Amino acid sequence: MGFFKYQASDDDGQIRSGKIEADNARSARSQLREQDLWVLEIEEIRTKSGQTGFFSRRRWNAARLSYLTRQLAGLLAAGLTLSRALAAMIQQETLPEIRAVLTRVRNEVESGSSLSDALYSEPEAFPSVYCAVIAAGESAGDLSGVALRLADFLEARHALQLKIITALAYPAIVCIVALLVVGGLLIYVVPQVVSVFEHTKTQLPLLTRLMIGISNLLRENWWLILLVAVSGFWGISQLWCQPAFRVRADQRILGMPVIGSTWLAIDTARAASTLAMLVTAGVPLLQALDTVRKTLSNKALQVDMAQVGDDVREGVRLSRALARSERFPPLLVQLIDNGEATGKLAEMLEHAARTQQSEVERRLMLLTSLLEPIMVLTMGLFVLLIVLAVMMPIIEINQLIH
Repeated sequence: MGFFKYQASDDDGQIRSGKIEADNARSARSQLREQDLWVLEIEEIRTKSGQTGFFSRRRWNAARLSYLTRQLAGLLAAGLTLSRALAAMIQQETLPEIRAVLTRVRNEVESGSSLSDALYSEPEAFPSVYCAVIAAGESAGDLSGVALRLADFLEARHALQLKIITALAYPAIVCIVALLVVGGLLIYVVPQVVSVFEHTKTQLPLLTRLMIGISNLLRENWWLILLVAVSGFWGISQLWCQPAFRVRADQRILGMPVIGSTWLAIDTARAASTLAMLVTAGVPLLQALDTVRKTLSNKALQVDMAQVGDDVREGVRLSRALARSERFPPLLVQLIDNGEATGKLAEMLEHAARTQQSEVERRLMLLTSLLEPIMVLTMGLFVLLIVLAVMMPIIEINQLIH
C-alpha cells in the first residue's frame, strides 16, 4: 500500500489534484475513475528515505501521534497560526526523527500546501485515516477541534492496543518458558540420566527409548531442524503476502472458536471507532468506508468492507450493506440502523465503538482464561512424560534387584 499524487479532470473539465492511497498505480486509477475523474498524471510518492512498502520506516505509534496532535490542537486553540504552531512544536521536540518530519511538514505548509497534503507526503509517520480527518477539519474550518477529537481517538486506540498486548503477554511468556524447560530437559537432563542404563542388558521401556530418540535428534540435527524452521517460516511469510491465500487463511481463522471471535471483535471495534471518528469529522461516508477498510487487519473483513462500500455507493443503506455480509455483529448493525433512522449516525457509531471495545475486553479475558491453563497443563504433561521416561528404567531395575 502506497500513496500516489495525481492530476485529473472532472466531468466539467476542471483540473483537480491530490493524493490517494492504493496498492499500485492501476488501483489508484480505478479508484479515481469511480469518483468520475479522468487521470491526466499519476506518480507514486516515495518516503523520505527513498523506500516504499515493506522496507519503509515504521509509522509512529498511536501514543506519539496522540501527544503531537493534542499539542497542535492546544496551540491552535490558543490563537497561533498553523505555521507558528508547527514551529513551536519543532522547537520543543527533542527526538531528531520527529523534528525532521515536522520541519518538512512546516516547510510544505509555508510553501502553500494544506496541512493534510503535507501529512500525506509523510506516509511513514501519518496513516491515511489521520490525514483524512485533518483534511475534513480543514474543510470545516475547525482544525483545532477536530485535532482534539483525533487525539482522544488515538489515545483510546492506544489503550485498546495495550490491553491486547497485556492480555497476550502472559500466555506468550508461559509458552516460551515451556519450550525452554522441555528443550533443556531433553537436550541436557535426559542424556545424562539415561547414560547410566547404557551398560545394563535390560531393554529400556518404549517411552524412554522414544525420549532418547527425540533427545538425540535435537542434539545431533539441531542445525537441520533450525534450517527447516527458517525455511518453513520464510515459505509461510511468502504465502502470507499473496492476497488470495491471505483471504482464505483469514477466513479460516475467523471460523475458529474463541480465537476467531476475538479477532473479529478487535477488528470490528477498530472499524466502528474509526468510522465514528471520520463521520464526526465530516468525512464523506464512501471515503470513510474506504479508509476504514484499510485499517482492518483481517483481509477477509477487508473484502467484506469493500463490498459494503460498493453497496453504499449503489444506494444501499450502511446498516443493510453490513447485514448482507453476515460477518459483522448484529448489535453493531442494529445500532447503525438506529442511527440512520434517527439521523444520529455519528452518535450511534460512537456508542457502537464503545460497545465493541467492551466486547473485545470480554473476549480477551475469555481467551486468556482458556490459554493460561491449557499452556500450563501442556507443559506439565511434557515434563511428566520426561520424568516417567527417566523413572521407568529405575523402577524396573529396582524390581529386578529385589
